[in-house]
Amino acid sequence: MRYTNLKPFPANFFWGASTSAYQVEGAWNEDGKGPSVIDARKEYPEGTTDFTVASDHYHKYKEDVALLAEIGLRAYRFSIAWTRIIPDGEGEVNEAGLDFYRSLIGEIRKNGMEPIVTLYHFDLPQALMVIGGWHNRRTVEAFSRYADIVFDALGDSVRYWLTINEQNLMILQGNALGTVDPRVQNNKKNLYQQNHHMMVAQARVMDRLHEKYPDSLIGPAPNIAMIYPLSPKPEDVLAAENYNAIRNWLYLDMAVYGRYNHLVWAYMEEKGLLPEVEPEDMAILAKGRPDFIAFNYYTTQTVEASRGDGKDEVIRGGNKYLKSGEDGVHRGATNDYLPRTQFGTEIDPVGFRNTLRAIYGRYHLPLLITENGMGAYDKLESDGTINDQYRIDYLQQHIHQMQLAITDGVEILGYTPWSAIDLISTHQGCSKRYGLIYVNRDEFDLRDLRRIKKKSAYWYSELISKNGYFI
Repeated sequence: MRYTNLKPFPANFFWGASTSAYQVEGAWNEDGKGPSVIDARKEYPEGTTDFTVASDHYHKYKEDVALLAEIGLRAYRFSIAWTRIIPDGEGEVNEAGLDFYRSLIGEIRKNGMEPIVTLYHFDLPQALMVIGGWHNRRTVEAFSRYADIVFDALGDSVRYWLTINEQNLMILQGNALGTVDPRVQNNKKNLYQQNHHMMVAQARVMDRLHEKYPDSLIGPAPNIAMIYPLSPKPEDVLAAENYNAIRNWLYLDMAVYGRYNHLVWAYMEEKGLLPEVEPEDMAILAKGRPDFIAFNYYTTQTVEASRGDGKDEVIRGGNKYLKSGEDGVHRGATNDYLPRTQFGTEIDPVGFRNTLRAIYGRYHLPLLITENGMGAYDKLESDGTINDQYRIDYLQQHIHQMQLAITDGVEILGYTPWSAIDLISTHQGCSKRYGLIYVNRDEFDLRDLRRIKKKSAYWYSELISKNGYFI
């Protein structure tokens, strides 16, 4: 649909930006913090750094928050490191960890921004991984207790909460993320049992927040990528429906409706992946009630019908972390209509609008975009500037499509692109930069960790000042 006039962004729209604890904080073993699965990783892609220092946000958070306020952000989305609060995931509470987040939230509020807090962003306590991670029912209890502790400590100063970041990618790409126990990494039934337990834990936590803080809001935060059929061929359309259900709707149907998507249940039944469901689980799932849907969007995907030749899984765009396809379900395909980033990811702003419309049309809950961004090899020029016009172009195209979706009638609470400052990418280290703010470090040379606003930061600042009116 084309419009003569576009609706404006709401006056209270959350223009913000995002980070996650393990990718930005550093201080991995300071002030009582325990090791997470991220800290326990022994191997990294060749030529990339670890997460021990990251962007040193733990020590520089006041400076960072002040810079975000200078840009004019109205919200800052970040995650809490579970192992800063409970070092072994289940035992004693580390008050120093709670104090850090109290202070961080205080700085955010003092600078006129809304904190949006993710409870869990990939960094499971390593002590829980040792006992089987999310496959062990104890982790459900541990996460519920952890959330209770955080709500009790921070609930008076945080209104917006996110449960689990990109749960679907932890199930579909956990090996690449380093979040899967290597003892069971090829056991897909184990993964879908983990997924079930995460769903139960999420529902419990949503229900608990509503009991404790009825005025607070909470929602899931999966990564949603609409799946296109390669052609109008009916079999390709069917394959796209299959993968949309498995990759997207499983996670949101469960969060919103408290029940399994019927196509996914049939898929798990066919593949021998059905999880063990405890008698009380479905009642717990039914009680979980999100107030909004948060989601991360980077691109769409394209598939065609499975050929049943054992070669349906393909690598997309030359990036070994971007795989798609499963025998008898769908075959990964390339969309030749889309340009790509330096790292092989398709750029699809119109797909962003498609995704917003699809989610809202299916669930009729307010939406919050918690990640959207472009990783690139940013260059610090001799005059101290970073000319990331390509990032401005990317953000502008996506924000325009977001406004079109608002004009379509989609209710959107805010936009917090990835990322607020440069951080350590899960796959490509610190060389793959996403931030509005440059952090002066290399993969293995920390340099001075100086913060420098990029050209995109100045552009975003002006856009926010005009509430999304393009400049």
